[in-house]
Amino acid sequence: MNYSEAAITPETANQQNEIPPFSDFMDALKAKMKLVFHDRADVNQLSLKRGLPPFALREIMSVNPLSVGIPKQYGGRGGLMHENIALLAAASYESLALSLTFGINSALFLQPVGKYGHEKVKAGVFRRFLEEKTMGGLMITEPGYGSDALNMQTSFTQGGDYFYLKGEKHWAGLTGWAEFWLLTARQKTETGNLQRDIDFFVCDVNAPGQQIVVEEFYENLGLYMIPYGRNRIDVKIPAMHKLQPHSTGVKLMLDLLHRSRMQFPGMAMGFIQRMLDEAIAHCRQRFVGGNRLFGYDQVQQRLSKLQASYTVCSAMCANSSRKAGIDVDLVPHGMEANAVKSVVTDLMQEAAQSLVQLVGAKAYQISHIGGRGTADSRPFQIFEGSNDILYAQISEGLIKLMKRIKENNLYRFLAEYDLTNKAAEYVKDLVCFDLDFQISQRKLVELGRVVGRVISLNQVIELANKGYRKDLIDGGITMLQQEISKLMATFSFNNQTEAAEDYLENSSWLNFVTPEN
Repeated sequence: MNYSEAAITPETANQQNEIPPFSDFMDALKAKMKLVFHDRADVNQLSLKRGLPPFALREIMSVNPLSVGIPKQYGGRGGLMHENIALLAAASYESLALSLTFGINSALFLQPVGKYGHEKVKAGVFRRFLEEKTMGGLMITEPGYGSDALNMQTSFTQGGDYFYLKGEKHWAGLTGWAEFWLLTARQKTETGNLQRDIDFFVCDVNAPGQQIVVEEFYENLGLYMIPYGRNRIDVKIPAMHKLQPHSTGVKLMLDLLHRSRMQFPGMAMGFIQRMLDEAIAHCRQRFVGGNRLFGYDQVQQRLSKLQASYTVCSAMCANSSRKAGIDVDLVPHGMEANAVKSVVTDLMQEAAQSLVQLVGAKAYQISHIGGRGTADSRPFQIFEGSNDILYAQISEGLIKLMKRIKENNLYRFLAEYDLTNKAAEYVKDLVCFDLDFQISQRKLVELGRVVGRVISLNQVIELANKGYRKDLIDGGITMLQQEISKLMATFSFNNQTEAAEDYLENSSWLNFVTPEN
């Protein structure tokens, strides 16, 4: 019997699993993380090793953390967005790699399968996640086609009741570890050309004809617990395992990626809080020149920035919990998703850098939470869309909207736009100008950084309106205003410099030194 024929129905699944209150569920998870990372082992040492020891994974998975991504009718917790985000936050306080593992499973596999998968396939997959503690991931990126996903070369043909996929994928988190994969491919026509649309297939590597060959494991710079590598795809997938898009496969991919990007604040939340807690603890205990480090003005500037990042991330978590549910079509919400992902991952990297700067040389060790956090948080600015690309896309979307309503004044547009209407007044003096729609790519990126932070400011103000702590709100607003001010100065500066390919010619400084007598 294969998993799609498993004797389980949505009705019986809920009867077999009594769902505990979320607070009890989280307490159990935190107790397991304490056991694994602090009592039985040292998280600082575990983080230096590739993969995760079997005992650690076994203990953590025993509380079924991935049940948060499974609908209630199949025995899960319901796929509620606020629970998904809270799970990611709790895990990232202890281990960013563990949080990303949860995020890959939930946002990149369970959620799209739950939304677009065939009923019989979903039942079997979800059963194995709950009962056998299996894992799943997503393969999109290919060698030579990183950010250019629409031109992927992995292809498929159909023969009878099966799809035949061939190609190569790399940098898929959980390479060689996950039992299930969402594979992306383009259909090959009779003439040998590839169609433009993209399709998704559920692959079970334990099923006949569905094995994925790992040709190479990468020595990734950070996130040691998560295996990455290069995979050869030559599989035979049952027709029932193809996801069913509501319109096109490209729109399915956008819905999937936008929802995933909206959940990045969950992974950032615990991580930034950990950086803040570690920084405060160090600055309270460390004495320099007879005074606590905590009392120095420059130290306070760094700590207040960390605290403001914590507040901004909190606002993003609340916003995503409200807007990014599995039932919502997120295809049209690329600007917000891109802003959330890019801004919060910038804040993650800056938080780790600040902790290293405050702690000093001791933090420049991969075994220290600051050094490790710097390496672990850096790829978040790259995967699921490089931040430079996402910022440019934010500006392109903004200009498209402004052209549509025939408005070229940036402030007037932001004051009416639903993602920025509360924040526009806070930055009016900085953004009240007519925008030239014919701007260079570098200016698109710079403007995207500004707009991303105005969108973030809007979310902070919305959190304030719900009664969030005022002094933290004030700090978050001030930090974002300062960031926007600095970024606008960069945007306003006319910089058209270009790199010289033959820069070595006539550029050795030694040729311009007068020898001493």
